[in-house]
Amino acid sequence: MSDKLIDSFGRVHNNLRISVTDRCNIRCFYCMPAENVEFMNRADLLSFEEIERFVRIVAPLGVNKLRLTGGEPLVRRDLHQLIEKLVCIDGISDVGLTTNGILFGEQAQQLFDAGLSRVNISLDALDADRFKEITRREGYEKVVESIHIAKEVGFDPVKVNAVSIRGMTEDQIVPFGQFARDTGVDVRFIEFMPLDADNAWERDKVLFASEIVECLTREIMPLVPLGEHDPSAPATDFQFEDGVGQVGFIASVSQPFCSNCNRFRITADGKLRNCLFSLEETDLKSMLRDGAEDSSIVDAVRTSITAKKEGHEINTAKFIQPDRPMYSIGG
Repeated sequence: MSDKLIDSFGRVHNNLRISVTDRCNIRCFYCMPAENVEFMNRADLLSFEEIERFVRIVAPLGVNKLRLTGGEPLVRRDLHQLIEKLVCIDGISDVGLTTNGILFGEQAQQLFDAGLSRVNISLDALDADRFKEITRREGYEKVVESIHIAKEVGFDPVKVNAVSIRGMTEDQIVPFGQFARDTGVDVRFIEFMPLDADNAWERDKVLFASEIVECLTREIMPLVPLGEHDPSAPATDFQFEDGVGQVGFIASVSQPFCSNCNRFRITADGKLRNCLFSLEETDLKSMLRDGAEDSSIVDAVRTSITAKKEGHEINTAKFIQPDRPMYSIGG
């Protein structure tokens, strides 16, 4: 048997996403309810030591890329200490972070010094009023400041994730394109996915990547593909024709990349999921806390990966939205 984590479709899994909390300091409508959110009991969250142990178990199986998510991962106290633990594990070559940016500016240097490789900052609008409409909270200025601080500290590249929603963010496309050209950050447009807590997602609300490309081409200038595309990467990257400004597209709905997926994830409460849209989970927290041997945990991970479906089926009548919304799964 190969040491690598390979599913029944031959996909090799080397990219682990780790949610460290389901808590968040904003309330984006496509992710969380506006009020009265029931968060996990803190005792149910995996400790840093449990996360470290799990990564040490899967690293020999070829896992070399990690991404810390939430909720908002930076509301988890002393996150830099976890990063320091993870970057020291043999085989781990890349530790990234996805954050909403509200707290990032004040922690950026500490995170960089701890060994954080890359940062993706979520920002869906370059307008304070639209930001508040989407997030249902204040904080636009802090997010923009964090983007600039990330570059100043030395993160390279700095990526900005913008969820694209029909009827809400069309007028943000060109400003984001210009933002990429003016600042040197990589802007990535993400199609609106069915993971909202209110189950209000509709396909008609998805602003497709092809439409965004058409808009940027018309209003700024044509886009050209950027180098050879990594088939396992969720984003397809482009730069503007004059070489100034880079944008990417995560077209999970209109152009699914399931056939080359190399990712799996563990939730903040220790449930292993082989797909963002999975309907089944494997309880690793109980195994970690009940003294299970490493070999038993490896077997559980292999079983989960082997059972991974061919794709998420968003574009079919068979699609079932997971019970967990995005903030509970981990972005």
